Amino acid sequence: MPGLTIGDTIPDLHVQTTQGKIELHAFCKNGWTVLFSHPGDFTPVCTTELAKMAQHSSEFYKKGVKLLGLSCDDVESHNEWIKDIEAYISGCKVDYPIISDPKREIIKELNMVDPEEKDSTGNLPSRALHIVGPDLKIKLSFLYPATTGRNIDEVLRVIESLQKASQFKVATPANWKPGESVVISPSVTNEQAKDMFPQGFDTVDLPSNKEYLRLTKV
Repeated sequence: MPGLTIGDTIPDLHVQTTQGKIELHAFCKNGWTVLFSHPGDFTPVCTTELAKMAQHSSEFYKKGVKLLGLSCDDVESHNEWIKDIEAYISGCKVDYPIISDPKREIIKELNMVDPEEKDSTGNLPSRALHIVGPDLKIKLSFLYPATTGRNIDEVLRVIESLQKASQFKVATPANWKPGESVVISPSVTNEQAKDMFPQGFDTVDLPSNKEYLRLTKV
């Protein structure tokens, strides 16, 4: 994606939300944040996505992750839309703020513009999602077309992967799920690994005889 992407610091925008004014740096610092945009209020896929985010919000909070939505309509519209979102999944509560961006300015700053989707006002937000780390840098981005809803379980999975990678010198292999083995960084020697991972590790036997694929639990 052009513009704001992985490794960039998010701009310190002052935004209006359903929970009042927010300064992005103050909101995001000292923790993890999932910042996600939607093409518009009262649209079918967006309603299902925000409801799923609300349904799983406690799981995000347990991981120390804040949620922050964005749609191009105004706060009054957002508040009316929230009634539909909460009705779609009985018992869910939209307890996270949703940014208002009726002038379509914030989506440009956050690289969340869909070049293909427009209405009479201009370009709509893409179905974008940034995961922001405690250092205010973007650690991961998803970009979906308007026709494809996101998988919230995948968002939770990659957050746990990112948090483990930031805490230990590890990475997560293909199709990894929380609780499964992770791989030790190639920069860690076997001697260092013995100290860093006292629980032990297994080295996969490969034809190259290079001992680079080492599995452990953290």
